[in-house]
Amino acid sequence: MIPRPPLLLRAMLFCLPWVAAGCAGVSAAPAPVLVGTEWRLEQVGGRDVPAASQATLGFPESGRVAGNGSCNRFFGTYTQTGQKISFSQMGSSRMACPGIASDQEARYLAALQKAVGFEIEASRLVIRMPGQEPPLRFSRVR
Repeated sequence: MIPRPPLLLRAMLFCLPWVAAGCAGVSAAPAPVLVGTEWRLEQVGGRDVPAASQATLGFPESGRVAGNGSCNRFFGTYTQTGQKISFSQMGSSRMACPGIASDQEARYLAALQKAVGFEIEASRLVIRMPGQEPPLRFSRVR
């Protein structure tokens, strides 16, 4: 006759497959997909953007970003890890802008350079900067 293991050991062996299966299935929610989306800037620095503004942000392909700053086109690269994001290697055209558009464009592009995270809620994109800086707020175009 084969001796039986103690009750506690049998219980642990009995539960082990379910515990292992449960742990294997635990994962964070998938990161939102930005590729192929385009957004219209609605708020920068806590201020609403004028309705006539053409400021946009697009993600044409993985790792690439492009858009309109308010009167100049811009382009660059981005890195996304989960809901963390950073923009780099930014460049833009150099057309002259009227005063308000020029100021808004400068604030917008500077804020993108400081971005640390983002979230998408329904048809809204929020890009966060470090600390207490107001986030950039966008509405989805496509």
